[in-house]
Amino acid sequence: MSKIIDRSADIGEFVPEKDDDILVCRCEEITKGEIRKAVHMGLYTMTEVKRFLRPTMGLCQGQICGENVRRIIAKELKEPIEALKETTARPPVRPIEMEVFGNEVEKL
Repeated sequence: MSKIIDRSADIGEFVPEKDDDILVCRCEEITKGEIRKAVHMGLYTMTEVKRFLRPTMGLCQGQICGENVRRIIAKELKEPIEALKETTARPPVRPIEMEVFGNEVEKL
């Protein structure tokens, strides 16, 4: 069960680590270091990090990277992984040409 993250807690300064250049989200090419920096900027939830960096929004929809992103955020916050709520999965949006909408026939 997720709990409320204490935003007033001091998580310390961002300190680079040797493995910060490892790709966590291959679809969106996001590294561990980018996720860690986002947490230290004040993005404490999966949803906030997702909206800022786009992990879990690629073709795999988080099937490959989602759990690792959660682990990284939890580690930076010094919280158990269960404290972080998972993001809502949504199907990828595909663009539709305006011509498709223009050819619709209105029924009375």
